[in-house]
Amino acid sequence: MARPDAENASDQLASEQPASDQPPPGRRRPRGAVRAGLIAAGVELARAGGPDAVVLREATRLVGVVPNAAYRHFADRDELLAAVCAAAMAELGDRMAAGVAQVSGERDDPDAAFLRLGAIGTAYLRFAREEPGLFATAFAVPQQHPYIAPTAPAQDAAPAVDRSPLGQLRAALDDLVTAGVLDAADRPGVEYPIWSGVHGLAVLTGQGPLRDLDDTERARLEELLLVFIAKGLE
Repeated sequence: MARPDAENASDQLASEQPASDQPPPGRRRPRGAVRAGLIAAGVELARAGGPDAVVLREATRLVGVVPNAAYRHFADRDELLAAVCAAAMAELGDRMAAGVAQVSGERDDPDAAFLRLGAIGTAYLRFAREEPGLFATAFAVPQQHPYIAPTAPAQDAAPAVDRSPLGQLRAALDDLVTAGVLDAADRPGVEYPIWSGVHGLAVLTGQGPLRDLDDTERARLEELLLVFIAKGLE
């Protein structure tokens, strides 16, 4: 069930949308505008109320189109939710990439490699704390959705960069191998226990039994976890 602030977000977004399901006379909606608008509306619904708040009828109301218009772009609510999940995952990926970008140093620099891994974990935990609705939605994907966020365009014919959260974690671990910190033989699959630990703490301190911890204690636990992970990789 959506929280009350989901209704406030809906009303605010609706006030910014055209009331009619058709563009003004003589003008056509840009190709894909309705689909993009429905996804954007779904993201704001999820941000305020989590995955349960993502409803086709409400999304069409916010965009200003008739309810049936949604079915030209999404077969059902699960397809819209899948697109919103991908958008939420992409926003998480952007947060992680921004944190990594603040770390200077080459790939073969052990200190820089550890800092990039830490930046990824910190961004993940901060996103879960600051955007609980989107965080929950990112992992509420329907079965057919593949947990992959859009990739950044390649530059100078370089391989495409996987900007999904899991892809960025893998890249950070690969850097630890390049830096000579992590043995290549120990690299395969190590991203999963690390992801499990960070995700688990995010859930425990978000909606779980540790949700009532104050900011100081939560920050201490987050630091303990990241140090524990780093020591385990040395």
